[in-house]
Amino acid sequence: MACRTAAGLGAAAVLALSFPLHPPGRPERTRAAELAAPSAAGVPVHVVQGRSDPFGTPEEVAAVLPAGCRLTPVDGPHALERSAPAVTAAALAALASVP
Repeated sequence: MACRTAAGLGAAAVLALSFPLHPPGRPERTRAAELAAPSAAGVPVHVVQGRSDPFGTPEEVAAVLPAGCRLTPVDGPHALERSAPAVTAAALAALASVP
C-alpha cells in the first residue's frame, strides 16, 4: 500500500518490509511496477526482504528494483519476526538516511 500512495501523499521515502513481489509459486504475476512507482515519482525506496520469502527472494526483488533504491536481505521467510533485530537495524538505518 505504501508504494501505491507514497507520491500522492508526499512521502519522503518508502520502507517496505517483506514486499510481496508475487504470489508464492507465481513469479509471472509480478508487482514490479508497483514497487517501481515511488522511485519513478522521486520517492526513494528501501526494501527489507527475507532470504527465503516465498513472495519474492531478495534476488528476485533486486532484479526489478529501480536504480537508486536499496535492498537489505535478512534471514527468514515473509514473516520477519525471527529476524527482528536485523529488521530493526535495517529499518533504523534506512530511516536515518532519509533527507
